Amino acid sequence: MAGIAASLFNISSSSSLSFSSPTKPSTLPMRLFTRTPLRSRFPRIYAFSSNDIKVGSNIEVDGAPWRVIEFLHVKPGKGAAFVRTKMRNYVTGNTVDKTFRAGSTINEANIMKETKQFTYKDGPQFVFMDNSTYEEIRLNESDVGDKRKWLKEGMDCILLFWNGKVIDFDLPVTVRLTVVDVDPGLKGDTAQGGSKPATVDTGALVTVPLFVNIGDEILVDSRTGQYMSRA
Repeated sequence: MAGIAASLFNISSSSSLSFSSPTKPSTLPMRLFTRTPLRSRFPRIYAFSSNDIKVGSNIEVDGAPWRVIEFLHVKPGKGAAFVRTKMRNYVTGNTVDKTFRAGSTINEANIMKETKQFTYKDGPQFVFMDNSTYEEIRLNESDVGDKRKWLKEGMDCILLFWNGKVIDFDLPVTVRLTVVDVDPGLKGDTAQGGSKPATVDTGALVTVPLFVNIGDEILVDSRTGQYMSRA
């Protein structure tokens, strides 16, 4: 035992082990943690080939973020192959046609997605809240656009950030709405089909089957505004 104790003593006395002190709390301004999505604070720019372009690709061209909404790979009989695209600018909403040489390098736009809940409308502003931090983000009516027709309080949406700023948001594909008013529609057997306009609780008009009545909850495709079924 004495030998073991001596060995341990020799190890402890000759080792250069060191122990770091607890890390001090960060002195960075708190606003960095409450106003900017965590992942958006770290630039992430990837490059990929124009041959990899597809619908939904987020790319950065001339310092602006774009979303590819159409593309076509073209291999002419003469000359170099190219990729013809139709792109929408996330910031301005403009749509343009642009051609890329096949195999050319394109930067991916550094777009981050965060889930936020639409909580209420404050005058001309739509207020979204982070359910974890309770941080509020406000979008103007011009930012929301026609999506307001399907936006309900308590709805979770996906906000898209570019360089720390909200540039767009996605609604759930299927939204649940309540019918508050309906047109009498056509008389006759509802089993024979037919439709009528209905007003839902967001104020939007939806074409619904004749059997839908006031107070019914319906499911609507937010991308097209089309009736899907009763909820």
